[in-house]
This record gives sequence, C-alpha cells and structure tokens, in this order.
Amino acid sequence: MNHPLPIPPPEKPEAPGVLREHDGALEWHGHLETLRVEPWGPDAIRVRAVRGGRLRPDLPGALAERPPAAPQAAVKTEGGVGRIVNGAITAEVTERGIVRFLRADGSELLSEQPAHFWWPGARLYTPTGNGYHRLEQRFAAYDGEKLFGLGQHRHGLLDQKGATIDLVQRNAEVSIPVLLSDRGYLLLWNNPAIGRVELAVNGTRWVADSARQFDYWITAGQPAETLARYADATGHSPELPSWATGFWQCKLRYRTQEELLSVAREHRRRGLPLSVIVNDFFHWTHLGEWKLDPAEWPDPAAMVRELDEMGVRLMVSVWPSVSPLSENHAEMERRGLLIGTEYGPMAHAEWPDKGVDSTVQVAFYDATNPEAREFLWERIAQNYLAHGIKVWWLDACEPEINPGHQANLRYHAGPGLEVGNLYPRENARAFHEGMLAAGECEVVTLNRSSWAGAQRYGAALWSGDIGTDFATLRDQIRAGLHVMVSGIPWWTTDIGGFHGGDPDDPAYREVIVRWFQYGAFCPLFRLHGYREPWMPLGPAMTGGPNEVWSYGEEAYGIFSSYLHLRERLRPYIQEQMRHTAETGVPPMRPLFVEFPEDPAAWEVGDQFLLGPDLLVAPVVEAGARQRTVLLPAGATWRCAWTDEVHPGGTTVTADAPLDRIPLYLRDGARLPI
Repeated sequence: MNHPLPIPPPEKPEAPGVLREHDGALEWHGHLETLRVEPWGPDAIRVRAVRGGRLRPDLPGALAERPPAAPQAAVKTEGGVGRIVNGAITAEVTERGIVRFLRADGSELLSEQPAHFWWPGARLYTPTGNGYHRLEQRFAAYDGEKLFGLGQHRHGLLDQKGATIDLVQRNAEVSIPVLLSDRGYLLLWNNPAIGRVELAVNGTRWVADSARQFDYWITAGQPAETLARYADATGHSPELPSWATGFWQCKLRYRTQEELLSVAREHRRRGLPLSVIVNDFFHWTHLGEWKLDPAEWPDPAAMVRELDEMGVRLMVSVWPSVSPLSENHAEMERRGLLIGTEYGPMAHAEWPDKGVDSTVQVAFYDATNPEAREFLWERIAQNYLAHGIKVWWLDACEPEINPGHQANLRYHAGPGLEVGNLYPRENARAFHEGMLAAGECEVVTLNRSSWAGAQRYGAALWSGDIGTDFATLRDQIRAGLHVMVSGIPWWTTDIGGFHGGDPDDPAYREVIVRWFQYGAFCPLFRLHGYREPWMPLGPAMTGGPNEVWSYGEEAYGIFSSYLHLRERLRPYIQEQMRHTAETGVPPMRPLFVEFPEDPAAWEVGDQFLLGPDLLVAPVVEAGARQRTVLLPAGATWRCAWTDEVHPGGTTVTADAPLDRIPLYLRDGARLPI
C-alpha cells in the first residue's frame, strides 16, 4: 500500500510580528492584529487582542478598572520571545503572537494553540460587519485534565471535559465564564458576548458570536488560591447579613396580605424558625409599575411591622419586564429606557397582566443603562422601600425574552450579541447602588441569573425553574458546586424543585425530605415551588400548599429537626460568610478546594464541604437508607451522628435512615449537630 508523503510546513508560515515591552506589558503587532499581555494582580495575567486599530478599554467586562498590585512582575524580551514573570505564573509571547503560560517550575500550565500551521492562528476573527467579528480563541487540550465552573447548568456533570457549554442566559442555565482546571489555573473569559465554549479532547475553543475584542484573564495556584485572586480582580462579595442565614419560606404564591401573614404567624405559633417570607409575582397592579396591588395588599407598612416583630423580613418579587398597560411604559419608551430592537416592535415576550383576558407584549427595562437603573430604583424606593421592604427577589432577570433572539436586541451597553450576558449583573447593580444611596448597608438580592462580578453587588443566585425528582436533585448538587468555583458564593435551589410535586404523594414526600436535608446545608436555605394542584398561568393563580406542615406528620417532624439544626449552625455559617467576604473562598466547597492533593477529591460531585470542617453527603436515591461516602485524605473524620472516627483516604458506608443525612466532622471539629 502506498502512503502519500506528508507536505512539510513552510519554515516560516507567517512573517513574525513586532514584539516590544511597553508600559509594564508586552505588546505584539502583526497581521493587522494588536495583542497586549500584562500582569493583572499577583500571580495573574490579562490578555487582550483586537483586529486593527487600538484596544478598547471601555468595553464591558468583569475585571475591576484597575488591577490589584503585582509587585513581583518582571517584563523582558529576548531572542524574539517576550516574557512576563508574575509570581506563580509566567506568560511567554512568541514572534507569531502565540501566548503560552508556565508554572513557576517552568512546566507548561496552558498554551494558546493555532488551529493550523498556516492559518488561522490561536485567535480567529471572522467579520460580522461594522467592525465586529465572530471571535474564536483556541487553547491546547491536556490528557486527563478536569474542568469545573462556567456557572450553573443542568447537564449533571462534575468534570465538564468533553462538553460544549452555551454562553447565554436562560432560565436555570446561567452563564458565568469562569473555568477552573485541576492543572492549577483559573481562567476568566472576560467577555459578555453570546457564544459558547467547547471543552474538546483535541482543544478548548471559546467563541463570541459577535464582539470587538478578545479579553481573558488567568491566574495560577491551588483552587482556593485562584478563587481568592479572582475575587481580588472582580470584586469581593459583602458579608451576608446574619438574618439571611436563616430559613426562607416561599411558594407560588401567596395571593393576599392575610394569607402571607397567616403562614408567618403559624411558624411563630409552632415555634419554628423563620427569617424571610416571600411575596411572589402578580402582587403588582400592572407588570412594570413595581407597586403592590392595594386590593390584595391593603396595608404593606402594617404587614412589614408585624413581620418585623416576629423577626421576619419580607422579600418581594421584582420583574424587569414592563407591560404596555403600565403607567411607566410610555415614558420609558420615550426616554430610551427599554431594551431596543433592531427589527420589529419594542416587545420581548408575551405575559399575562391584570385587566386583560389574554397576554400582552411586554418589554424589558435596559439594566445596562444607568438612567434606566435610576428610574427603576426611584419606583422601587417609592412603592416598596417606603413601606419598609428591603429584600429583593429579582426574577426573570436573564432577561426572559421569548423568542430568545439576542441578535435583535440593542442595549445601552451595545448590541445584544456583544453584551447580552451582562444583563442580570447590571440588574442586581441597580438594587445594590439604590440601597446604598438610600443609606441601607445590608443588600441581598436573589437572582435567577448572574454573570461574572455580580458577587460584588450582594447578588445571590438560585437555580431557576427545575424539576422535582431525585435525578434533578443529583444534578443540582453538581450545579451548585460549579457556581461556587465560578465566584458566586451565595446560592440555593428551590427545595423540592419547582415544577410540581404532590404534597400527598409518598414518593414526592421522600424527594422533598431528602432535598430539605440538603438545603439545610446550602449557603441559603429556602423552600419554594409550584406544587400541585396547579392553576392556569395568570394573575389569579396559586399552587398547592408548600409549608413544612403540608407533607404529613413524618415529614414535618424531619423538617422541624433540620430547621432547628440550621439555627444551631448559623454562627458557624456566618463565620464562613465572613471568611468568604474576606478571601473569596466560597462557603460551600467541592472537596478539591480543601483537599487538592487527593486525586479522589476531584471525582466526587455528590458531596461537599460547608466551610472547612463539615462534610455533607446528601441522599439522592429513592428508597436509599445508606450511601457510600468518600472521606478525603489529609484529615480524620468523625461521624456527626455516632462519633465513630475514620481515617482520611477511605470510603465508608454511612447509615442514612429517612431522618438522617450523612455528616462528618474534620479533625476533631465540634459543631452542634
């Protein structure tokens, strides 16, 4: 059999560019491209590139305007190669403009990878018109590499190597472009454009469908170190207020002031802890008026006072959508405060509203516009804050456009394809800045979507409208761990799931009991859902009962015990929240954050650590009354229920009757379990 001779690549497939040191950075110019590589905080490098022209410092992103100081950084060029040595990471730039990152020992950490020896290189620009390009950034793949983060997804994977992840905001799919590798780096794709990341076995490719500039940031070290550097670069979360570590009660939905108060009163009568109770959607007059309907909520100030006397905060659902029936719609459209459209009317979704029998075409306010954020906050302050309401549930904040054609949207910050993922962060920013301006120092928003840097605005995330079975619970545990290493430390699920669940069904009761046990150890502890029997979507709707006494005596006894257990653990949880605010290390941690040297810790997605000392192993199978638990090497572990001590680096079979979630304490730690 004849084999064709390979065609050798040319000695110089491309002419070298011009490489120079400039202003503490390396700059490379070649083939109509400008590349800048610079230290951006200790042990970290930022890379930007643009086709023609100059770099754009004004494009939206997650990094702070000024980098943290990097006093160790040294920049030099020699032999046609530029090098930046910045603590634990070194960046090399070749004469062809390829960037390679090295560890302190000189071994390769990560390298850009040309798609072909001739063309294209590691960065590909495909014109989309008017100075915009489809951008592709390629990196090498490495055998055995494990990849985590990227926000919140429903795929159920722990190691995401081999997956393709859309970079777009959707209900229950949250795009936070932060990737953590077991090779010892964390990478931020500092670009809110719609696109995808392909984590293939033959290379990693980040894609922005239409944008103007490449921008990514990378830091080296163990997971806890890289998460700390990321917080330094994008902003630390504030410390979670102590009241927020308690129990949050919610359902779809309480329809009147008296109905909501009756639930809070019943918690008090039964001696059950309660920190927050939630007023869900359709409490408003019209969507986009951001005010309580007086027919259903006649005296909100009195309601807030009564709840305050019980030690309970009221949270209200605030949607960013504006009905054409709203008193604000005409003014907002006239002033350019709504998201614009490239084609067709200024409408982004259909939704029911009061006063009409059918749906109406709603628009969304433009959270990327500072003037629109101020307009929204003025209404919030007047109609909610003035009554003493200070906790905000920012629902549908992707925004929930339907159909989801980002290419048709025009934001204040830029075209939809370029900036679309930014919206939920800027929506949270409106409330953070508004509360601070009003003299309120404790800002908590619960958001259905998020983006990089949202943590600095006190933005918590919950996992959206999800299923109500054990398979969903299993996936949610992994989703939460990915959120934790994506830089968002305040997170929760709808305990029991959202879409359905019959309180009288024994099978569902088992699901919600196991979910409630898991929820008691999440950063936020919140019961919510749209229980059966359902009603049609509309202003009069509600779901079935969803209080802890709604699921029978056996379940109620278990719920009550975990409510009180959470109360006993709140000082420990608050300590972790304080540590997170200071360091950026999340309160709920994949095992590898604390035990990166144990290879097995990188494989486990159905266990986690709450702080450094408490290992939690949820039960996620129907009928299971025991489960295997990995005890990481490097510590000893004591069963919180039996006091039995086990060495690390072992796997044990833990008893798990219906009223027990396996819990293990590290190295003699004592917690009131």
